[in-house]
Amino acid sequence: TFHMLVMHHDASPDLETVGIKLKEIFEIESTSRKTRKLVVDVCKVIATRGARLAAAGIHGILKKLGRATDSPDKRRTVIAVDGGVYKYYTFFSKCMERTLSDMLGEELAPSVVIKPANDGSGLGAALLAASYSQYLQADEDY
Repeated sequence: TFHMLVMHHDASPDLETVGIKLKEIFEIESTSRKTRKLVVDVCKVIATRGARLAAAGIHGILKKLGRATDSPDKRRTVIAVDGGVYKYYTFFSKCMERTLSDMLGEELAPSVVIKPANDGSGLGAALLAASYSQYLQADEDY
């Protein structure tokens, strides 16, 4: 979430932003620096887990499509990602990209690129409609 991003990126010496967010969100009035540091560490763990799960999902789709094999063809695979977490939470996006690259291996990773997409919902709906219409057309040919 936006709050997690802000807390995780708090670079102030006393983690003042984390303290403010804890007060705003959870109504916790007073926290020690140690507690605020723990919150930052928890944000990092949650973001890392989420990024790795997202990368694993992408890797699974690439495998299903036959694009995660040991012998890469000359085609490049571009993955469009939409959403504020990927776009603004750089720790998350870099972790997701690094994890996917590790899963694909040295040889295949350069042929797979993740790009931010704008209006991913609208684009996704259009692609789904197009693929479904091809499915219906193929079904009518039989």
